[in-house]
Amino acid sequence: MSIEITMPALSPTMTKGMIASWSVSIGDNVQAGDIIFEVETDKVTMEVEATHSGVVAQILANEGTEATVDAVIMTLAPEGTDIKPIIAPSKSKESNNNVQVQLTETNTIKKEFESKDIHLTPLARRMVAQGDINISQLTGTGAKGRIVKQDIEKLIGINQAAPLIHNNSPKIHNPKIDYASLPAHQKIINTGMRNVVAQRLTESSRDIPHFYMTVDCEIDTLLSLRKDLNDRDGADYKISVNDFVIKAVAHAMKKVPQANCMWDGDSILTFEQVDISVAVAVDDGLITPVIKNVNGQGLAEISKNSKELVTKARDGKLKPNEYQGGTFTISNLGMFGIKDFTSIINPPQNGILSVGAGEQRAVVKNGELVIATVMTVTLAMDHRCVDGAIGARFIQAFKNVIQDPISLML
Repeated sequence: MSIEITMPALSPTMTKGMIASWSVSIGDNVQAGDIIFEVETDKVTMEVEATHSGVVAQILANEGTEATVDAVIMTLAPEGTDIKPIIAPSKSKESNNNVQVQLTETNTIKKEFESKDIHLTPLARRMVAQGDINISQLTGTGAKGRIVKQDIEKLIGINQAAPLIHNNSPKIHNPKIDYASLPAHQKIINTGMRNVVAQRLTESSRDIPHFYMTVDCEIDTLLSLRKDLNDRDGADYKISVNDFVIKAVAHAMKKVPQANCMWDGDSILTFEQVDISVAVAVDDGLITPVIKNVNGQGLAEISKNSKELVTKARDGKLKPNEYQGGTFTISNLGMFGIKDFTSIINPPQNGILSVGAGEQRAVVKNGELVIATVMTVTLAMDHRCVDGAIGARFIQAFKNVIQDPISLML
């Protein structure tokens, strides 16, 4: 009896996914746990493992094509099955479409370019299909000689006369551009992640009534405590300022639990646990891995988990449970020397904290001018579920604990 492999739901909002690449071919033996294909979602490209063992009997979706969640994309025959009768040549059009579908891509490429077999990644294929780009003589630098995005970009850089057609999203307003009046330029096709980021943030800015609050936090005591902790004998951690910020947000949520909520149309969801998303810039856009139950972790554990998640995010290896959920987001641009900025709320969350760089500034204390290290933070919250007074109490609680970080140890 054959086993059907379907498109998995890798996030709560996922309705379809694109087959980025197949790792198996018809006739291959597969063991449970083997990587069988990569799927590109609205957030990341992920490897999918086989849940059963068997022999690949059918591949029903080409690389670069989309399939809805739960659609059958591959079948496995029982282990030891003689697969030859299943893939034998047939005059049936349906058989050609379903059983031998893995040949379609190669045949199409050969017909279009009238050259040797050319294998491309899905993104590279879209760039070629949407632009007047001749790749017949291009040598791929990807695995097994596959042509990848960077190969196309390098080719475009050599041939500036090869324009790409912009991949417009119907949900995003695109102003009309007078291309003739612009200097020499090229268009880079948006990835799925970039389009989703654009769509979600446009909807957030348009549909969520943001309000903003900015405070200055003196962090000299924090920096001194951080140094003492990191310099301790046998310390196997390196706590960052952002680790203190993450812990301080969770502490403030505990002090002001009304701020730990989420708008749900005709109701408001409230949470006891604080799960904090950390904004991470990646090549194709932005992703927010989630540190779960921050109040249940110490600074060293937060530091370890944060670093692991950021590394996975930049390597494209986050698992769905590592970026799903989250009740609040932190965006820190202090490492770039940014003094202060505002951020757009990451829906469906109700708030985001923008963290600037700590810098020495002149401040007045007891009527005297002194120098202190000051960090500016700006809170954005959803006014539908949080009123200004609650937001003010939350940001004040955050400031208090950042300026007296020893209380985080209590």
